[in-house]
Amino acid sequence: MPIEEVLVDFLSSIPPWMSTVILAALPVSELRGAIPLAIGVYGFRPVDAYVLSIIGNMLPVIPLLLFLDPVSNYLRRFRFMDMFFDWLFSRTRKNHSERFEKFGLLALTLFVAVPFPMTGAWTGCVAAFVFGIHFKYALPAIFLGILIAGIIVTSLTVAGISIAGI
Repeated sequence: MPIEEVLVDFLSSIPPWMSTVILAALPVSELRGAIPLAIGVYGFRPVDAYVLSIIGNMLPVIPLLLFLDPVSNYLRRFRFMDMFFDWLFSRTRKNHSERFEKFGLLALTLFVAVPFPMTGAWTGCVAAFVFGIHFKYALPAIFLGILIAGIIVTSLTVAGISIAGI
């Protein structure tokens, strides 16, 4: 059975508020998928969809920020993983260091806030890890990015539903 079917079966078996929170916590969908689902499918008020999605999207942030470094250090004991992390860090720093140095935490916030593919809280946590942004600075920057992304996605969802006449 494909993973999509398993996920749909699971989400349909739990309360709508919980499936919204879970979907917002997942790395691919995050709140960009949870808000339209909550408003368009479950019929939540936009403010309720927004709050539930913010909660869900924040759930993995603290563990990711705290454990990416220890997990990568553990994995670096294996030659292949050490080579992978060296490649990842050097490539990412080479391609993006100038922007992160120029804009600092604003770059991290905007990276999380812009609702494009491969942006969001999960990749924001990875970016904070790769660029060595300390937890106490990364957490509020990512949280602010999530709040902004939630406003954008909620607004677009409400506008889309309004235009479509649903």
